[in-house]
Amino acid sequence: MDLSKLLILAIERVRAAGQLLIAEWQRPTGPRGQGDKAEIDVEIEAVLRRDLLQLLECDFWGEETGHSLTGHQLCWVVDPNDGTSDFLRGLKGSAISVGLLQDSVPILGVVFAPVTEDRGADCIAWAEGMPHLLRNDQEIMVDLSQQDLTMGSPVMVSAAAASKPRLNAELCAPGVFVAMPSIAYRLARVAAGDGVSAVSIFPLSAHDVVAGHALLRGAAGVLLDQDGQPIRYRTEADMEIVSRRCFGGAPRACTMLAARDWERILREPESTG
Repeated sequence: MDLSKLLILAIERVRAAGQLLIAEWQRPTGPRGQGDKAEIDVEIEAVLRRDLLQLLECDFWGEETGHSLTGHQLCWVVDPNDGTSDFLRGLKGSAISVGLLQDSVPILGVVFAPVTEDRGADCIAWAEGMPHLLRNDQEIMVDLSQQDLTMGSPVMVSAAAASKPRLNAELCAPGVFVAMPSIAYRLARVAAGDGVSAVSIFPLSAHDVVAGHALLRGAAGVLLDQDGQPIRYRTEADMEIVSRRCFGGAPRACTMLAARDWERILREPESTG
């Protein structure tokens, strides 16, 4: 299996699916759906499931169309629109996330945010064996292994963080928090060198993070759970809930952030922010 060739083909499929998300965003009456459910999510995943399994027939784990786990060595892991609720609220930055596991290790990832605030359409990708990531077809070299949480380091957190700026600023110090949708895209942007760590304080499934985890591997980064331990995908239960919180990026920065009391975000009312 030539992973570099498979990656290029996967990028093509993901970008094509991204056109569906762009069209949905541009609907005169707004995207269809409410809460955290959008009709376009199911439509995109159905297309990706067909296309990816044509590229490589193996197991499949999807957010919307279910999963097929037979014990195969390989497994596609797909989130057709990570950040759906923010997407439906009119926030830019949701992303299509496609990862490939081999023996529970993320070996390929494509994260594509078709509509963003600051970068236009942004596609970040990597596969095992590549010495660099690809960002919009350009090679980028990022090494997170020796980076630290220092003054002004960007820490990417959820869009909801904007409602509690004081608390998030304290938890991310001496870095600065950047609020944005989609944990998949936050992880991808950190892997691409835009930040030192990406954080989610809510329970996550494999489809949320496998692609971003692969990208972090390509940038010598880590993905840790709420206890500061590496996130694993060994069992179906692991895939259902990979962590209660996650911290992805530079190893030392993620270890430091994981040790902080992020439960305060959930305990303290918005008025304190």
